Amino acid sequence: MTAIRFGLVHAPLTPFTGDRAIDYACYARLIDFHLHHGAEGLALPMHVGESVSLSVEERKALLAFALAQVRGRVPVIVNVSEAGTAIAASLAAHAREAGAAAVIASVPYYWTPPQSMLVEHFAAIGAAAGLPFLVYNAPTEMADVTFSPKSVVDLLQRLPTFAGLIDSSLDWQYMIEVVTVARAVRPDFQFVSGTEYMISAGAIGATGLLSSLSGVAPRLVRTLYDLCRAEKFREARPAQEDAAILFRALRDLGPAGVKAAARGRGRDCGRPRPPLPALDEAQTRSLMTSLSAVKSLDAEPRDWL
Repeated sequence: MTAIRFGLVHAPLTPFTGDRAIDYACYARLIDFHLHHGAEGLALPMHVGESVSLSVEERKALLAFALAQVRGRVPVIVNVSEAGTAIAASLAAHAREAGAAAVIASVPYYWTPPQSMLVEHFAAIGAAAGLPFLVYNAPTEMADVTFSPKSVVDLLQRLPTFAGLIDSSLDWQYMIEVVTVARAVRPDFQFVSGTEYMISAGAIGATGLLSSLSGVAPRLVRTLYDLCRAEKFREARPAQEDAAILFRALRDLGPAGVKAAARGRGRDCGRPRPPLPALDEAQTRSLMTSLSAVKSLDAEPRDWL
């Protein structure tokens, strides 16, 4: 079962109240904002949504709330990444029971297993989910561990529900090899860009985008995605340049930077949950100066409209 079209999927922030609880009232507004501004699916909670700062029970509650708020308007895709295979598999099984459309998992947190163990890890999670399953390859976030092209093929042969790979490595040679070997085994294998560098990814064969910047600049992301899906790469160049400035400004700031940028657009999702630090005043001023170079931000929505 790999029947899911991973198009333009937004990765929402997770809002917190002043006492560090999940702010569900704000989360409802945030979900509606994403749906109003072009999300073809929601993936949650991704790293920008502070998944590692949430307990297992909070992640389950967040999913239940999101599904109720979305009301079937778009697919809800669940990040079940965890340090242990059993925990991740349990979250995957819960996602199926709750009504999720698909699951995503990265390599295990905090340790660097060999490729054969990664295949076992993902096979167990995918089997527990019984849903379309996507591997999230993010070596810069995961101690430089990459899910190799050979392992992609091995998992395709093990797991019928392995639907695709989301890549944020910016390693174009790796991306080309994955697309080539995976589609030789399964022609409908989906390759998804995990960053907004969509011109390069689209030229390689990416048909989807997992966007963490859509909470800041959804119109820019939508324009870039639509042009690249139509293979209008020359016309997409101005949007790509603005998206690259935004990406570089936020890349090393993590959820704190994205939350500060969203707050600057009138969408306050609270501060990151400790131990993640919020930006101080000097960092916030520096970020706002960097974002002033993104001219298309002037056309982006303010507040929750």
